[in-house]
Amino acid sequence: MVNITHVNLLTLATSIPYANELYGIANASTEDVSFLSYNDSFVHDILGPNVSQQLVGSYNYQAFHEAGIFNIATGKLYATSNWNGSFSDPINVTAIDIHGNNSIQSLHYEHLAEANGGTAWYPVGSPANSSEGQQIVFCDEGDLTNPAQLVLVDPATNTSRVLINNFLGRNFSSINDVRQHPVTGDLWFTDVPYGYWQYFRPAPVIKNQAYRFESNTGVVQAVADDAFAPNGIEFSPDLKHVYITDTGVHTFPNKDNLTMPSTIYRYDITPDGKRLQNRQLFAYSDIGLPDGIHCDTMGNVYAGCGDGIHVWNPEGVLLGVFAVDGGAANFAFVPGGMYIFNEYKLFKVTLQAEGREVKRDFGLY
Repeated sequence: MVNITHVNLLTLATSIPYANELYGIANASTEDVSFLSYNDSFVHDILGPNVSQQLVGSYNYQAFHEAGIFNIATGKLYATSNWNGSFSDPINVTAIDIHGNNSIQSLHYEHLAEANGGTAWYPVGSPANSSEGQQIVFCDEGDLTNPAQLVLVDPATNTSRVLINNFLGRNFSSINDVRQHPVTGDLWFTDVPYGYWQYFRPAPVIKNQAYRFESNTGVVQAVADDAFAPNGIEFSPDLKHVYITDTGVHTFPNKDNLTMPSTIYRYDITPDGKRLQNRQLFAYSDIGLPDGIHCDTMGNVYAGCGDGIHVWNPEGVLLGVFAVDGGAANFAFVPGGMYIFNEYKLFKVTLQAEGREVKRDFGLY
């Protein structure tokens, strides 16, 4: 049983009470996902005829915050918990048994101090339709002792190694999110001082930027420096664009400034596949901020926001919302659906739409 509300855009354009009514629907239940449809394609092309939702887990700590990467060898989905303000109980990796009963296990890996975003990783040069050698790259935000870095983890063997922990000698601030390019194997990642703003990292010594890193050669380049707080990062399915979220609306210790960016920017990737150009404002989130970001195979863009998962078409028009009370920092596409990370709670939704990376990450080629 699902609750789908069809939004009347003309009414919304002239009625703030109607907007408040929609906000009330989005936050009506702490145990269910509701669906707000702003366009018929949300129901027909994304949800599909067999849509369902369920609360699959609720815990007493923020186990479901960022990342969300499946590993074929273990059959588990790996999320990361939220920073809870204690160095004695640091951020942990949450392994979710999605093929079993969705039970979870808290893990820590050597070299990984404060995990945040992540991506499935494949050996550089391997075919884009091959899942052989799959591992996970986690963003390590670092702490007052350990540097911010990218860490390669093989969850099947519990081994790990650092891929990069500085920019030509300069410390990163607090690496946030990362994606591996499926053709070149390069790692594209964002760096923003949320660790400093949350009091577990030193003051930044480098500009807030996005980077491209060649893990097989060591080449690292800054590719974008025009976001106040570069956060989530994602490729379009045709690999012509990079999406970067700017979450400057929410920083520490100043907290929220609603005039700052809550924005997704789209960049063109240069023909050589190494640089970004032609920044365009793609979408602005009306609730909270766009954190974790992913695309489906049709080019639609999904982001975790203050009231759930927002979905825009490739032109930046809002199609719909997977509404969750308290919002979602991130989520993970799986075959036939997605898991929504609501900090303390984990939801699953079945969908017709397919995530951009699902086939490779689940070995379905």
